[in-house]
Amino acid sequence: MKVLSVASEVYPLIKTGGLADVTGALPGALAGRGAEMTTLIPGYPAVMSALEAAEPIHMLPDLFGGSARILRGKGKGLDLFVLDAPHLYNRAGNPYLGPDGKDWPDNARRFAALSQVAADLARGTFAGYAADVLHAHDWQAGLAPAYLRYLGGPKSLITVHNLAFQGHFPASIFGALGLPLQAFTIDGVEYFGGVGYLKAGLRCASAISTVSPSYAREIQTVEDGMGLDGLLRERSAVLHGIVNGIDIDVWNPETDAALAKTFSASTIDKRKENKRAIERQFGLKQGDGLLYCIVSRLTEQKGMDLVAAAIGKLVTTGARLAVLGSGDALLEGALRDAAASYPGLVGVSIGYDEKLSHLLQGGSDAILIPSRFEPCGLTQLYGLRYGCVPVVARVGGLADTLIDANDAAVSADVASGVQFAPVTQDALEYALDRTAALYTDPQGWRSMQKAGMKADVSWERSASRYASLYRSL
Repeated sequence: MKVLSVASEVYPLIKTGGLADVTGALPGALAGRGAEMTTLIPGYPAVMSALEAAEPIHMLPDLFGGSARILRGKGKGLDLFVLDAPHLYNRAGNPYLGPDGKDWPDNARRFAALSQVAADLARGTFAGYAADVLHAHDWQAGLAPAYLRYLGGPKSLITVHNLAFQGHFPASIFGALGLPLQAFTIDGVEYFGGVGYLKAGLRCASAISTVSPSYAREIQTVEDGMGLDGLLRERSAVLHGIVNGIDIDVWNPETDAALAKTFSASTIDKRKENKRAIERQFGLKQGDGLLYCIVSRLTEQKGMDLVAAAIGKLVTTGARLAVLGSGDALLEGALRDAAASYPGLVGVSIGYDEKLSHLLQGGSDAILIPSRFEPCGLTQLYGLRYGCVPVVARVGGLADTLIDANDAAVSADVASGVQFAPVTQDALEYALDRTAALYTDPQGWRSMQKAGMKADVSWERSASRYASLYRSL
């Protein structure tokens, strides 16, 4: 099967979050499963500079206000189509935000163009390629299934990586989309009087997937459906929850060059050298006590306000904390204030550093993930892989991917983390107490680390499920 994946970011070419990790890993994971995946990506500067042996396959004289080319080539090992439209994508930095930190004002056109070209590619408009299935990711590619539904083409799948981001634009954009008038209805792309890009994909795609079974259930509720729960309940027969995997070659503690010391489940004591490196990097007091890390967007969705409120409790248990991330300015400030209030016990690095994120997983004892909702989550999977015990809210993929250290699981040596619910400060603080108590038993803690490191966090099972879903379409 030829599968065209269309996404706004793909690792290692361009990344702002877990979406890129998934779209970057899935093509390789599908190899040998009867599916040949090519990815369509916008021609951002980082993508254009990484493109190898690219050949233009089609010229577009007027694509939403400017000329464009469709290029075919490779980039960092990925088979790619690149939409080279400088008037839309030749902008440095974040692919969605301008220098002022706000959405680019023409995002509606930028990602309508991506979706329109994806649909044209999939249906064989351009010589030399046609897809059997189109796989669209998130709102930025959400119009592609609508173009296929109204203008013809193969079946499509849309994957929701985070329902909170929906791509809702004024009705004035509709006339530029090239869709027939009947598409602007509640049964099409219309959404609360405007155009909903994600809503369009959910309505028009042949099938829907999201990135964990628990999240697939949660988004069908009024509480977590973010206005789309009714549509998702209506389409529940074609809604699939498939947990993400990770690239176990990129995330391999035995070979990871970002670590001060590589290790395996049988040489787990070597993690201590990575712990010392983290202490130096974050200005933390050296010691063998419990060290938490956070690698996250610093937002309320990720529960970072709860962390800021619970830091006093965390340090009274004898633990320390290293934070890597960026996001809400007030939360960044609150965490910086905590570092100032608890010198040597709390360290904060604002920004994102891929190598440092690997070191944090390879040397911290536990990773703290108190998200209010979490479609899948990848950082807990990295934690399991690296013997960094996840302490997580019992939501979405966090609930699906690790086994809570309750008495039964600990007795059976299958516990791989700590879960808490509801997502409140009190519940988080109770989880911190539980984790501190578990850490006082070195043999039991080692058992949790090894259980996590044995867990299958690869793409093996999930890629097989995607291949089966493609075949069903």
